[in-house]
Amino acid sequence: MTDFRTPLSRARGLGAAGHGVGHWISERVTSVALIPLVLWGVFAALRLARSDYEVAVAWMAAPLNAVLLGLLVVISFMHMHTGMRVVVEDYIHRRITKTGLLLLNLFVCALFGALALFSILKVALTGGAY
Repeated sequence: MTDFRTPLSRARGLGAAGHGVGHWISERVTSVALIPLVLWGVFAALRLARSDYEVAVAWMAAPLNAVLLGLLVVISFMHMHTGMRVVVEDYIHRRITKTGLLLLNLFVCALFGALALFSILKVALTGGAY
């Protein structure tokens, strides 16, 4: 492979370090995984829109539906976290602002992902009882 850096930048160690490859692969893998999950989720939401609460709870209590919905939530939040991380790293240049936004991104994605997953598990396992 040809190295297009100047001898000085090569000596200083400047240039791409290859650390962005993991983010790129993560974005692509979650994107591919989301295609069938989102199609399933839209189809399920359209079917459930015509039903009442009891039917929706019974639908979510089915193991396959609960697992697929949980996967949809977890992979969506992973995809959102990775995408926002790349945006912040590419366009925010002040170190303190970048660090704060990256931490906020992590905490928001983790918090809302955990709340969504907890809600799915609660309804699936207890039938929505308080």
